[in-house]
Order: sequence, then structure tokens, then C-alpha cells
Amino acid sequence: MKPWSLVSYRARGSDERAGALYDGHVVELPIAACGVLELIERWAEVEPALRAFDPTSAANVDDARLELPLRYPRKVLCAGANYYAHMREMKVSRPEGARPYFFLKPPTTALVGPGEPIAIPEDPAARVDWEAELAVVMGRRGRHIRESDALSYVAGYSAINDVSLRGPHRVARPIGEPFAWDWLASKGADRSTPLGPGIRPAFLVADPQQLDLRLWLNGKLKQEANTSDMVDGVAALIAAASDLVTLEPGDVIATGTPDGVGLPRGEFLRPGDLVEMEVADFGRLSNPVVAE
Repeated sequence: MKPWSLVSYRARGSDERAGALYDGHVVELPIAACGVLELIERWAEVEPALRAFDPTSAANVDDARLELPLRYPRKVLCAGANYYAHMREMKVSRPEGARPYFFLKPPTTALVGPGEPIAIPEDPAARVDWEAELAVVMGRRGRHIRESDALSYVAGYSAINDVSLRGPHRVARPIGEPFAWDWLASKGADRSTPLGPGIRPAFLVADPQQLDLRLWLNGKLKQEANTSDMVDGVAALIAAASDLVTLEPGDVIATGTPDGVGLPRGEFLRPGDLVEMEVADFGRLSNPVVAE
């Protein structure tokens, strides 16, 4: 089957709608015009038609401009410290059998789409870092999902950049020791989380634990890894997250970043930079960096 991804696009002043990104261009889907999130909320209904879809015979969409592929998921859950090589570079010692750790991002203000700017504080003390990650997009509602069933709940996969403000992460004068880390200030900034360029349907991904990830800063390769280095795989993360909250169609789970982030090297994002990342052959997610 020819690989393609679900995307949101606008063309000739049209409303935002779902299409397919195939061979570098957008083509029409065999489904009545609607948004990608609406498709995923109807995943059980539309998946058979999408499985049968042949992008080579679909009509091209002229002048299509890619948008944020999900506007907006109800939840963006992010897993921390989930690659062996990244834990080594960050000098994190994770105890054997430790449960996955999650934090939340505010979807409507943090997410940006392909080509949209990442906004960072002008103050270099913010120490803004990049984190290339595989994103999992849920296609079914579930609570207390068994790990053995977890992948059947997935609609698709995408690329997400968990841009992090390292400066305010550790609180200088915390209220008390339980409040020593500020995850909202570090991870929840406005326009800080690129997602896209599209969503590769799960039925076109043979194994989510065999996907290459790469991130470039101004054309220089900074991160290069494979999802096989995850501590907890996609299925285990879905199961663990669903024990904490009910997962809903369109929810995004960011699965952690591999090694190659800026903090251990004293390198951070600056206005004028260009950040690009790829997951497998899903398409390149490119975002300029601007001052907030």
C-alpha cells in the first residue's frame, strides 16, 4: 500500500479540511469534507474507506497550505525520561520497574502546525531546548486499557517537538519541596509544541517500535535515534496513561525524546533558528523560531 498521511489544509480561501499528503503533495480523500479531528472521532466508521484509499488515483489539491493536523485534541499527554540514551545523557537513574511519568500540555495554546513559528522568550536565561518525539494519536475511547490491546486503540502516528524551557523548570524559591519543579512553565508555553506535518494512519505503520527519528537545527543534525530505544513502548505508555485518565479519540501522547537535546551541550534555541524533524517517512516538520 502506498504510504500517505492525513493532513489539514486550506486552499483558495476554503475552510480547513482533511486531505492526504502523498509524495509531497496534497490529494483529496474519498470522504465528505471535514476536519481531521472529526475523522478521528469517527475512526471506526471511516477507517475501512481509508484502508481502501489509493492516493495515486486521487485528485490533487492546488495551492494547499498545510495547517495544524489536529485542531484541537482534548489532551496532549507527554511521557518523560523514556529513552535509554537520553537518560544517560541527562544523567538520570531510573529505577527498575518505575512507572511511566506523564505531564500535560494545553492544546489550544501550545500546539503549532507545520511552518508556524515557535515563540520563545527573548531572555536567554529561559534556555529553550528541542525534543523530537513520536506522537501517538488515539482513535478510540478507553480507560484501563490492557497493554496487549493498546495498539488497536491508535488511529495514527505523527511527529511532535516538545520544546522545553529549561530555565524556569526548577523553581528558584519554591513554596516547599513538593513544588520544586514547574512543569507548566517549562513545558506549557504558548506556541511551543509543533505537531505534524500530518498523521500517518496506524494501519500503514508495521511497528511503532521500529521508527527512525531525526531533528535538525539550522541544517545540522542534532538528534538521530530509533523508537526501539524506548524504555516503555507505545503500548505500555497507552496502558499506563489510560490508568490515570480516560483517553479519547484525537488525544495525543508524546512518547519521550531520544538523546541529542541541547541542555547537556549548553546549546539552546535562538530567534532566527530553523528547527526541522522527521519520523520515518511521515514528512518533514519545519518551524522557524521567533522572539515571543
